[in-house]
Amino acid sequence: MKNYKLEKSIIFSSSFIIIFLLILYVPKQKVRQAFVSFLFHQVITWFFGLLVVEKGLIKYPYRYFFKHSNKSSFLFEYLIFPAIAVLFNLYFPKKSNKGRIILYYFLYTSIITSFEMIAVKYTKLIRYKKWAWYWSFVTIWTSYYLSHLFYKWFFKKTPKCNIA
Repeated sequence: MKNYKLEKSIIFSSSFIIIFLLILYVPKQKVRQAFVSFLFHQVITWFFGLLVVEKGLIKYPYRYFFKHSNKSSFLFEYLIFPAIAVLFNLYFPKKSNKGRIILYYFLYTSIITSFEMIAVKYTKLIRYKKWAWYWSFVTIWTSYYLSHLFYKWFFKKTPKCNIA
């Protein structure tokens, strides 16, 4: 039986790092926005994460959490990716030009895709079956887009009605 020492260290260090980043970069006055963003992104990742695994497009050979309940990566789908989406939404450059906004999407998407490609090549955390890095890039970008649309809609300011 394999030890999976590298996979375990990645799982625990990435969990620690993302929780630390949330504590460090989510201001107290934005905790409500962070929770809403986190929970909504979990909905997106739950659906699409299960879809690609159940269709046999991606496989997660080593899973530390909930090995027997479903085939998706609990840690990535329910903690890491939604937590990164929190930071994405809280620090979104609202008053920037389209070029800067596209660059913002590109950087956040590229970072996750790059780490995923490294994990595919060097670990047993993820295996592409009928998948490629560019599908990850497109789905991650799309999930950020949907998450931010929801975030803007949920927290838009509505005009006050003055009925006297």
